[in-house]
Amino acid sequence: MRLDKFICDCTGLTRSQAGKVIRQKLVTLNGELVKQAALQVKDSDVVCLNDEQLQLIGLRYFMLHKPDGYICSTEDPEHPTVFTLMDEPLIERLHTVGRLDLDTTGLVLITDDGQWSHRISSPKHHVAKTYRVWTADPIPNSAIEQFAEGVMLRNEKNATLPAQLEILDETEALLTIHEGRYHQ
Repeated sequence: MRLDKFICDCTGLTRSQAGKVIRQKLVTLNGELVKQAALQVKDSDVVCLNDEQLQLIGLRYFMLHKPDGYICSTEDPEHPTVFTLMDEPLIERLHTVGRLDLDTTGLVLITDDGQWSHRISSPKHHVAKTYRVWTADPIPNSAIEQFAEGVMLRNEKNATLPAQLEILDETEALLTIHEGRYHQ
């Protein structure tokens, strides 16, 4: 890997900023001052910026229990995001895999691996998602068939894909869906 790319991957600096710190003689490779951004860095090399050793951050995968009142977005002027619950370097590279509504609690997957995220969340890959649901009113047995046929959501033109509803208790069920529409 090129030295400037290595610095970018470790610090979050842009390629031009990495080139600038190299030209400012702030970077050493195995204890030697370097001046060329295109130098190749090997796994065994020690790269320091301002006398601090840099470490590559690999792909990251997190499971987070999202509490009520947080959103699954990188920024929001009105509500805290799930990322405020984490203490991670280069957090701006992370994203949630799918979303839960503001008032929904549960497991959220967070990663910086875009390919993996796409395989998990893209509807064309048909990854089922199961939710444990509690309702204020009793769940009628007829809901099982309604979900199996698809449900019309407010302001939608088409019904949802068929889903599986398993009633566990009068006001509790497991709902398995194969798409992720807003408020589904």
